[in-house]
Amino acid sequence: MLREKFTNLVIIVLLLTGLVGSSAPATASIAPSMHPALAEAAAQHPDQMVRVIVQKLAGASGVEQRVAQLGGRVLQDLSIINAFSAEMTAEAASELARSGSVRWVSLDPQMEQSQTTASVPTDNFFLDTLRVRNVWNLRLDGSGIGVAVIDSGIATDNDWVTNPKNFTFATNSKSATDIYGHGTHVAGIIAGTGKDSNGKYRGIAPGVTLYAVKIADGDGMAYESDVVAGLQWVYDNHNAYNIRVVNLSLNTSTEQSYHTSPLDAAVEILWFNGVVVVASAGNVSTTTTTRFYNASPANDPFIITVGAMDEKGTTATGDDVIAAYTSMGVSQDGFKKPDIFAPGSNIYSVLSQNSSWKTLYPDRVVLNGQYIRLSGTSMSAPMVTGAVALLLQDEPNLTPDQVKYRLMTASRSYCIKSGKTTTCYPFLDVYSAVTGTSTASANTGVFPSQLLYSGTEPITWTSVGWNSVGWNSVGWNSVGWNSVGWNSVGWNSTYWGK
Repeated sequence: MLREKFTNLVIIVLLLTGLVGSSAPATASIAPSMHPALAEAAAQHPDQMVRVIVQKLAGASGVEQRVAQLGGRVLQDLSIINAFSAEMTAEAASELARSGSVRWVSLDPQMEQSQTTASVPTDNFFLDTLRVRNVWNLRLDGSGIGVAVIDSGIATDNDWVTNPKNFTFATNSKSATDIYGHGTHVAGIIAGTGKDSNGKYRGIAPGVTLYAVKIADGDGMAYESDVVAGLQWVYDNHNAYNIRVVNLSLNTSTEQSYHTSPLDAAVEILWFNGVVVVASAGNVSTTTTTRFYNASPANDPFIITVGAMDEKGTTATGDDVIAAYTSMGVSQDGFKKPDIFAPGSNIYSVLSQNSSWKTLYPDRVVLNGQYIRLSGTSMSAPMVTGAVALLLQDEPNLTPDQVKYRLMTASRSYCIKSGKTTTCYPFLDVYSAVTGTSTASANTGVFPSQLLYSGTEPITWTSVGWNSVGWNSVGWNSVGWNSVGWNSVGWNSTYWGK
């Protein structure tokens, strides 16, 4: 059995000596205008065509025109972070980054998923282990709450109270139809009615209004800029549609600080505007690697990052454990991730009838092709998204920080002892969260992405400063650029193993 493949990945390591949460203040100088990985590409392969995300300084003009002058082309407006995506040579991107009108230039990598087969359990257990039925008895089902699923789309021919409203931002697919299947499966965990299973495979909050924000094509491929464009749509429409929650069952595989990621900047803007952002942790198990996992948006300290727990095929909670594949560790900025764990192993949910999965993975399909079983943090994130919808239906005035604090503290505790050290992690308990009373806030003292700052440099950050980034100490020559596929950074939130 295989874990999700990661093809031709570029791992970028930024050395931060001043970590968020430290007590020593630091003063930041102006941030470097280009990601070091892009600088290295420009030095070694100047004629290599690359996709980039260009963030402009506040009030800057003429940057898009300069792209054309350098032989490139603008692809997509990303005004949520005062940016746009473009395609140009690495050398041209380097020249653009030296412009006095440019705040930051980073790579715009592509995301993908891949899969294999595994053995088949027979049922879902999360409605019992998370005590969701107890919440339903309180007459809560998520009604009135808008949930945006930024993914491969959502099929509209089956399991919903109201068909999802579809919008597409996928570079390689203008159709809103989910022909990959991942987004439909995720949406089913959030809001499936279970009508084709007599309620057996029902989602957590079946009363919510789903908004399918399609950013991936039929192969599950999407650029990071497509994801940012989807977040832009949510930002522009969240008040009109009462979108209170966004689900991101996806990650890039580029490791970096949240201060250098356009995707992290975009999710923070939604968070600060009252939208709870839930993201999968990824499936880079710390049992198979010693490196910390810092992929966007899972690395962002503000949002709710969700790891996967394994229910061991029972409704009992005493045997639940952290799934072996889930990513966990401490980010480059000093934050422990994931924030919370939820069921992610062997989850049955809705199968898009336009997906090829029915014929490719017949051993995973049940009930005449209406449902399919998947595992991964892609599946655990929508568990939390559904829980957030139930909580906000009951207490609509809660802020994202209050929601995060409530979920993490009104939870079951899972503790791991290593020598004399015991580390405990929160396991989602939907009923305890909904019936809790705390209005305390998470993220106290945490500073937003430096990419969001639009004032005059230098700026004083209490904990993290650009002067502490050791740009010269990174061994960029160790990156094999000849083997880099610029279109192949992988989604890593669905685990296709046992």
